[in-house]
Amino acid sequence: MAVNTSFIKLEGTLDGLTFYNKDGENLVKKKTQVSKNRIANAPEYQRTRENNQEFGGSAKCGKAFRESFAGISRLVSDTYLSARITAKIRSIVPNGPGLRGERNIDLVDNLEPFIGFNFNLSKPFDSQFNAPSPGPDIADTKDSVRWNIPDFNTDTFVHKPEGATHFKLALAAGYVSNYEWDATLKAYQPVEEHPNAVGVVNYSDAIDIGGMVGSDTNLDIDLSAFAPVPVTTALFASTAIVFYQKVNDELYVLAQGHSMKIAAAK
Repeated sequence: MAVNTSFIKLEGTLDGLTFYNKDGENLVKKKTQVSKNRIANAPEYQRTRENNQEFGGSAKCGKAFRESFAGISRLVSDTYLSARITAKIRSIVPNGPGLRGERNIDLVDNLEPFIGFNFNLSKPFDSQFNAPSPGPDIADTKDSVRWNIPDFNTDTFVHKPEGATHFKLALAAGYVSNYEWDATLKAYQPVEEHPNAVGVVNYSDAIDIGGMVGSDTNLDIDLSAFAPVPVTTALFASTAIVFYQKVNDELYVLAQGHSMKIAAAK
């Protein structure tokens, strides 16, 4: 890969070179000489095919993860969320049973790597909100979640962005099934279709920034509509903070400062 410093900025392929823009830089690389047919059939590319299959499964599982938090992720995510969650899921694939290229994506037995996962790397949740709280707590039946935040001083434990006058805390919960290789379809599929890629978000009332909240904040999510939850389905619980500005007695969501992390999973 090289940087194109010419005043002529090209995009596309020319004379075996591919020109493209990434993160504001104009780059150039040699066009691959390996055909798709060779990669798909040649013995020397067996490992590549295995990796591609498991990466595809991780991407599909990652999409289900993102969809389970669709009700809030637009506010709290960075532009690399898709790639980062796919990479996180891909990292646990070697722990699953099966042959290379067809190993199960076993989320339920590999939850620990996801705890603390931030939806926006530039705004880690703990840097925006760090009031002491024990939760969230997921019921053993995976059909309810509770987060209790004792009364706290907003000046001490909230890092507000410029212009913020209020904030809301949020509890989000999302289901994601384990995934397995389907030899007939030649693709990864969820072990259980339901519940998968679905979730719920619950916001607190708007809280003034300045001084004590004045009471505990309790957030509950009732997921009984999805019960009974299969043992092959994981439930992720996320904690979030969303900032607002009050103008003429109306609250407007700010364009920055929001954050969310995976705080519990079962």
